[in-house]
Amino acid sequence: MISTLVAAWLLPPLFPLLLVLAGWYALRARPRTARALIAGGAVLMLLLSIPVVGSLLVATLEAPFTDPLQQPADAIVVLGGGSYADAPEYGGDTVSGASLERLRYAAALHKRSHKPILVSGGNPRHRATAEAAQMRAVLETEWRIPVAWSEDVSDNTLENALFSRAILARAGIDRIYLVTHAWHMPRAQAAFERAGFTVVPAPTRFAMVRNLRLADFIPDADGLSLSARFCREVLGSIWYRLKSFRQQG
Repeated sequence: MISTLVAAWLLPPLFPLLLVLAGWYALRARPRTARALIAGGAVLMLLLSIPVVGSLLVATLEAPFTDPLQQPADAIVVLGGGSYADAPEYGGDTVSGASLERLRYAAALHKRSHKPILVSGGNPRHRATAEAAQMRAVLETEWRIPVAWSEDVSDNTLENALFSRAILARAGIDRIYLVTHAWHMPRAQAAFERAGFTVVPAPTRFAMVRNLRLADFIPDADGLSLSARFCREVLGSIWYRLKSFRQQG
């Protein structure tokens, strides 16, 4: 919880706004510094809100796509990407759009490989159901795809890896296809490999814009969301490395 709050202050839009507020507060005492802070915060917010900037930043996290089924593995692990809470059209909690994108690719891999699926996602926001239960419902009830295992107690990617390892170790499975968003894959793969898995990356939903339009250069909320996602992943990777270093020490 504390790490989430600290990260929020370091991510857009809060961080650029803090620069502007700090400049406004210091305007009388240090006018030159204050003007630099205000201008810096405003320019940073503007740049991070441009969709092509956000896409380019996120794309630096993504490896080029290769078909994961070119390599062998024994199971498919798909990570939850959040919930759509109290969905009136579904009568309760269900998967978010991000989770649905991951599930769709996991389903496609299952149909091609016939490998068993593990869904991984706890209940960090204390919804009525865990993400894993929502994911299982979509796969089994809506798409008629069996789920072999559910990991429903994790609150973050590190716990996804550790608790999935505990489940699959009992089945003698060490090598997995790991399904998550392309921008999340570097951090997820590192966590699962530290947990003892051999990971074959199976990323989905690449962010790179290939056919640019004028709208891609106009600041909007989607651009800011992409930039925030990039910053969040970078901070998350740094935090995981620090945590791993402390545990080793």
